[in-house]
Amino acid sequence: MDYKLEISKLINLPLITAEDITPISDSKMGDFALPCFKLAKELRKSPVQIAQEFAAKIKEKIAKKANFLSDVVAVNGYLNFFVDPSFYLKSTLDVLQKKGKDIKKRGKGKTICIDYSSINIAKPLHIGHLMTTVIGGSLYRIYKRLGYKVVGINHLGDYGTQFGKLIAAYLKWGDEDKLKKKGIRALVELYVRFHKEAESNPAYDDEARAWFVKIEKGDKEANRIYKLFKDITLAEINKTYKLLGVDFDSYDGESFFSDKMQPVIDELEAKGLLTTSEGAKVVDLEEYNMPPCLILKKDGSSLYATRDLAAALYRKEVYDFDKCLYVVAYQQNLHFKQVFKVLELMGRDYGVVHVPFGMVSLKDGGKLSTREGTVVYLADLLKEAVNKAGQIVKEKSPGLEKTKVPKEVGVGAVIFYALASSRIKDVVYSQESALSFEGETGPYLQYTHARCCSVIKKSEERGENKENCQIDYKAVADDEALAVVRLLDVYHKTIENAADKYEPSILAKYLIDLAQAYNKFYFERKIIGEAAAISAGRLALTVAVRDTLKEGLGLLLLKAPEKM
Repeated sequence: MDYKLEISKLINLPLITAEDITPISDSKMGDFALPCFKLAKELRKSPVQIAQEFAAKIKEKIAKKANFLSDVVAVNGYLNFFVDPSFYLKSTLDVLQKKGKDIKKRGKGKTICIDYSSINIAKPLHIGHLMTTVIGGSLYRIYKRLGYKVVGINHLGDYGTQFGKLIAAYLKWGDEDKLKKKGIRALVELYVRFHKEAESNPAYDDEARAWFVKIEKGDKEANRIYKLFKDITLAEINKTYKLLGVDFDSYDGESFFSDKMQPVIDELEAKGLLTTSEGAKVVDLEEYNMPPCLILKKDGSSLYATRDLAAALYRKEVYDFDKCLYVVAYQQNLHFKQVFKVLELMGRDYGVVHVPFGMVSLKDGGKLSTREGTVVYLADLLKEAVNKAGQIVKEKSPGLEKTKVPKEVGVGAVIFYALASSRIKDVVYSQESALSFEGETGPYLQYTHARCCSVIKKSEERGENKENCQIDYKAVADDEALAVVRLLDVYHKTIENAADKYEPSILAKYLIDLAQAYNKFYFERKIIGEAAAISAGRLALTVAVRDTLKEGLGLLLLKAPEKM
């Protein structure tokens, strides 16, 4: 039920809409409030007097027909409305499933493209990829839940002289069998060695450039070796993606757009946007308080911006997206401002959005550099988290360490730790904090879900989960139950809010609030073994929490174990 809409109808004034009715955070003061200050000029009365007069009139309506309200009071120029507790409980449980179907209408017929993770070929998926991968993966699921057609894009970094360097290194020191056995780690070793050797042998860099030219010109041997690197990279990295529960619909990377850049350059020329600066081709953005957007270098080679412009035009043509999100670290803010401004100047303002995020690092510090060989593999981080989770699970629930629970808890702990804070914040990862079963963590949410499952199972064993049992909503609607109900009532609105702000942390924080409210309810109120009409209501509330936690965790890429 839309209480704000119903209250505005009850007031029945053209000046008042549902948007004027606001929720009250302190339930003791009421559930919703209407500030009467905007009515003072129209009614020529003080807000205090208006609130008092309206309170008296609405009390009469409550007595006659507005059974969804229990009271209304005037407080310093505000009208505070109290929703009837038993009505609130019943209506929320009744419409929760219906609302879940309704939100799918929001994205019907619309397409969202999400560019995220965007790995580099021949380089590992490291801890620095964690944020883009899980934020993008979560947004992918959230938009799907809202009914959108979602296209997940992994814009591969597969273009540049570094691949010429890698081929040169492979031919000098590499071994195909060793490469297939050790995978990306062998490629990283070759890359690191090349840079060290090139410091004393500058001719190596000339060899690297020559090999990259061969790749561009379609040389058979160069492309055979390059394809080997690409296949090894994707095979290994997809294992980590599978562990994280992340999917992609396209792996079209920079090289894919190498033959699609010239039409963009031609269009910029035709529209008079391209100018020459020190031999390079640029789009002048000085009047927009930005440095020029470099399109072609002095030697005629392209840049990231050139390829991103080509990619935007291609995606619009192929997917006809309503929005295209770029989940890329905030260090690229200027780059995307420039690219989006150029698109706008071209008359192609497509609804492109940069979704920036902060950096992630380990508690003990350490920089990430493939060139120097100091890199933290994400696969290693996840493996360590799973092993530690197995030890914790074994201590708490012997036997479960041999199931899939440690993997679900360990991986989920890492994901939730990354998603729990506002995405723009830098994150310092602490495994000890992430794997805690207390506080605002993934394991805490999973444990609460398992608790709900346990309560429901016990009720089934006792034969107390009778569907046709009449619920005594008035007896069930105590303070602890209503705290849970208020959160359940805004679940689907929370999903929409997370999508609107490109912020999975909104959903993460909501789930923590719901779990905390339910656990308080669990400890304060007896669920099983009460009178049938009361147990049935408390069980219905438990089922609603279980289902909400399970779906919400899934939208954040976490599994929901039934036992822990």
